[in-house]
Amino acid sequence: MEKRMEKPESLRKNGHKFCPGCLHGVATRLIGEAVDELGIQDKMVGVIAVGCANLTQLYFDFDLIGAAHGRAAAVATGFKRMSKDSVVMCYQGDGDLSSIGIAETLHAANRGENITVIFINNCIYGMTGGQMAPTTLVGQKTTTTVYGRDPLHEGNPLKMAELIAGLESPVYVARFPLHTAKGIRDAKAGIKKAFQNQIEKKGYSFVELLSNCPTNWKMTPLQTLEHIENSVSKYFVPGVYKDLTKEGETK
Repeated sequence: MEKRMEKPESLRKNGHKFCPGCLHGVATRLIGEAVDELGIQDKMVGVIAVGCANLTQLYFDFDLIGAAHGRAAAVATGFKRMSKDSVVMCYQGDGDLSSIGIAETLHAANRGENITVIFINNCIYGMTGGQMAPTTLVGQKTTTTVYGRDPLHEGNPLKMAELIAGLESPVYVARFPLHTAKGIRDAKAGIKKAFQNQIEKKGYSFVELLSNCPTNWKMTPLQTLEHIENSVSKYFVPGVYKDLTKEGETK
């Protein structure tokens, strides 16, 4: 029988430790496939901090650096400047990247550091207990917004792709959903393009992936996919927000 699919070489053979139905597993698979297809496993360096993203240390089979909470972009900047031939990726969740790490995130993007940032947006703090994140939707109930997020008290959700696309230096900024086959295909192409941009020394790339959290959303995995379709992707609209690697820009 012909083998049609197998685990990427850049992923360890053990299974991931994410909650059942969590799309972190899809995201890590796409990264592994992109790394394999580009042949960069021996050059790949991932920078991870805290939260659910930290579990990738059990899954990615390439060099990893642990950063303090929110500091992944700063650590990635230092390592990339020291080791210019490495392909350096930040893998961060929304609480880590857009809350405590927003200064490091924006300044690295503004400087145009030649790194790749993969941003997992599931609209909530996952591992730490389901608190409100900067990306939590208006009306969404969390352990710290028990009546739902109120923009009068907590402000509106941050749209990180749009924020970063508004800076001059980033060369590629995109957002893809992971709840459909098309979204997964587009996400794979976007991740691969972001790595290729770095290999070609084109500059800073940011890929936001719309994910879920069955545990803290208190939904079944199927319900979370419907929620991404009906609510999350309506506010965080998927698309390529900036692409300076080809003539002109999109969106």
